[in-house]
Amino acid sequence: MPNILITGAGSGIGRATARAFVTAGWDVAVLGRREDALRETSPGALILPCDVTDAGAVAAAFARVQATWGRLDVLFNNAGQSLPAAPIDEIAVEDWLRVSGVNITGMFLCARAAFGMMRHQAPQGGRIINNGSISAHVPRPGSVPYTTSKHAVTGLTRTLALDGRAFNIACGQIDIGNALTDMAARFTQGVMQADGTTRVEPVMDVAHVADAVLAMAQLPLDVNVPFMTIMARDMPYIGRG
Repeated sequence: MPNILITGAGSGIGRATARAFVTAGWDVAVLGRREDALRETSPGALILPCDVTDAGAVAAAFARVQATWGRLDVLFNNAGQSLPAAPIDEIAVEDWLRVSGVNITGMFLCARAAFGMMRHQAPQGGRIINNGSISAHVPRPGSVPYTTSKHAVTGLTRTLALDGRAFNIACGQIDIGNALTDMAARFTQGVMQADGTTRVEPVMDVAHVADAVLAMAQLPLDVNVPFMTIMARDMPYIGRG
């Protein structure tokens, strides 16, 4: 059966996606900082406690995947972090570095490890799915660290989609808007809009995101979805701000 490694699998989108793949019959590895949360996600999964910003820890986690399964079919590069909204001059440098460490360096380290496995395994190839965001296209007010990081993820996706062709590796990105997780619960209370007002925004069940990732992962490797946007239908994204 095929296998997948999911980062940021201790909660939210990662947890929902892991459970969807288990239900679909895949072998699943769940990676995150909190081992107890990973076991709650899926006790039967391969549990990989790991800080994605730690290059040594990432290498060790992927080595366990290699030792357990002998190959990696799909990476869902999902781990991410955000900050409360603030203008740039009120954002602490330490907070900028923390978000960049998870959302950029962590994504790079996990993609690097997966790409190396997929390039050298037999049969060669695999798929990397990066979690972008609506913020990979347009910012929310006061979101410099998060928005910058998600634009960087788009650059990573585009480059890997190109570089992977020579090694039968497909790379795509899912850009998610207002999936109802703990991180997105604030949308139901009201968030700042581009015109300075605060309004409640529609949300969607996170299960729809998990189903979309599964659909991307099940494609043959000569087919790719470079970018998919999935969002609550009525969120203020398509219309003018």
